[in-house]
Amino acid sequence: MESSQPSQLAQYIPVLFLLAAAVGFAGGTLAVSVLLGKFAKASKAKNVAYECGKDPIGEGSSRFSVKFYLVAMLFILFDIEVVFMYPWAVVYRDMLVEHATRNLILGSMISFLGILFAGYLYALKKKAFDWRN
Repeated sequence: MESSQPSQLAQYIPVLFLLAAAVGFAGGTLAVSVLLGKFAKASKAKNVAYECGKDPIGEGSSRFSVKFYLVAMLFILFDIEVVFMYPWAVVYRDMLVEHATRNLILGSMISFLGILFAGYLYALKKKAFDWRN
């Protein structure tokens, strides 16, 4: 008995069309910019790098302090904590019906926040959030 469903390979045809459209658009855009760029009149002023209305003087990029990256990683860490709290809140609301798991799920979140808060206090004590020094 033959099923009316298309084969697995046929299911990927729309994806291949989308991939072809994306590659075609990217290649076409680049080709048009190269063709239009050949007809433009080049001058020294047009070929100079432009950034925010300032003339490029000095080094292209400055080095950041390691403390800056530490603050960025700490921000990501504490930001991810909030991401974990949303699904917990949804599950906790549903778990309130069951008396056996109510304290377990609340205790697990309190311990999670306690460990996170201890890490936050440690970072404050070590002045990890101040990248100027």
